[in-house]
Amino acid sequence: MTWIELDRSSGTPLYRQVYKSYRTKILNGELQSGERIPSTRELSTQLQVSRNIIVEAYEQLFAEGYIEGRHGSGTFVAEGTYLESRHQTVSKLETELIKKISSEQHDLVDFRPGIPALSLFPRKIWMQLAQQECTHAPDEAWGYGKPEGLLKLRTILARYLLRTRGVVCHPDQLIVTTGATQSISLITKLLLTHTSDVILEDPITHEIHTIFTQPGARLCPVPVDQQGMITQDLPLHTQPGFVYVTPSHQYPLGGVLPIQRRVQLINFARTTDCYIVEDDYDSEFRYEGAPISSLQGLDPERVIYIGTFSKILSPALRIGYLILPPTLINRGRHLKWLTDLHTPTWEQMILTRFIEEGHLERHIAKMKKIYRKRRNYLVGCLTDNFGDQITVLGHSTGLHLIAEFLNIQFTAQRLEELEQNGVRVYSVEIHAIEKGKHLQRIILGYGNLSEEQIKKGVQRLASILK
Repeated sequence: MTWIELDRSSGTPLYRQVYKSYRTKILNGELQSGERIPSTRELSTQLQVSRNIIVEAYEQLFAEGYIEGRHGSGTFVAEGTYLESRHQTVSKLETELIKKISSEQHDLVDFRPGIPALSLFPRKIWMQLAQQECTHAPDEAWGYGKPEGLLKLRTILARYLLRTRGVVCHPDQLIVTTGATQSISLITKLLLTHTSDVILEDPITHEIHTIFTQPGARLCPVPVDQQGMITQDLPLHTQPGFVYVTPSHQYPLGGVLPIQRRVQLINFARTTDCYIVEDDYDSEFRYEGAPISSLQGLDPERVIYIGTFSKILSPALRIGYLILPPTLINRGRHLKWLTDLHTPTWEQMILTRFIEEGHLERHIAKMKKIYRKRRNYLVGCLTDNFGDQITVLGHSTGLHLIAEFLNIQFTAQRLEELEQNGVRVYSVEIHAIEKGKHLQRIILGYGNLSEEQIKKGVQRLASILK
């Protein structure tokens, strides 16, 4: 067994080196099933190591099934231990991954929507609160929490949402989630079956299509204009599981649903006896006038409300919330418990203090000024470079806008060409259920870009498109 080489200078224990040598040879077939291997005494003599080292290595190989003992005959390689090598496949995947990573430009300007200014997260305040909470938290804070989340956070959230968004709810109606995606998934499990219909805006974020169709539900798209869902096109002869809308800032086109359409939508839900799911993902950042009141405040028993802190603070926190009508509370809590028991307690404790002490509203006020400035700069750059060849839509709220170009279609090939030249933009068309209507529109997120990056990105966009 001269093929076993021990490196006494390495930090790996000698028994482990023996074990790994045997394991590798057995798996790749160099040591075949039924082949005898030396006894512990023989191998310890060959390698000039203590017999205890070999015994420990063999015991590990026995425990994992690589070798077996035969009474009176010795030790042999066990049956069924050969594993065909997949090295070539792995190498190919590794090569492709390395190639992809290498092709990423370090100065790529990425207009990804929905990302806040990550460098401006209030780290100092957050870490101070985290240290205080960790130091003074009671012992039970280290245990399992409740699926609906901390009562104190839910109480403070209910007050905050009533004051800022006109949301009417009791803290018991709130479930703290790990973000909007989990909230939507819980609603899907609550209300949809494989025979359900879902009415939703078209276009709407592509991930929603996947979540809703996973249980087999049928999508019933309703077109969107500059005022959101065209409610007069709601299908009258259906009984949907729910209607999904983003009324305060339609994603991705940016429209705001006026009161007339809100009333029409609520009347439709009452007539068909279904719920409305209101996704209020980034309406805190409204740049013209006061924030739009929630749809939920018009009919709290009919509207399910979704909110998140991913856009306000950071996606890394993974904290959102779901407000359910009273009839769905118990089932909603049970589904949350089945999903992940509860949202991490520490982040909830820190966020509670962050809101309670006024840091959240001060942060939002600060960021509104910064995002408004970045939005205006982006609009200016687009106008300077494209003039009347472009129309800007949906820029009154949020962290992105829509640029609609005259006589330019954003095919997959064109998007790839742009990326190869250092600018990544996002097509509206990919979010559309009914294809072919939005090929001339792209989404440009600006929340996490500096003015220098915005200028560079638009210049690159112009150099290719012109």
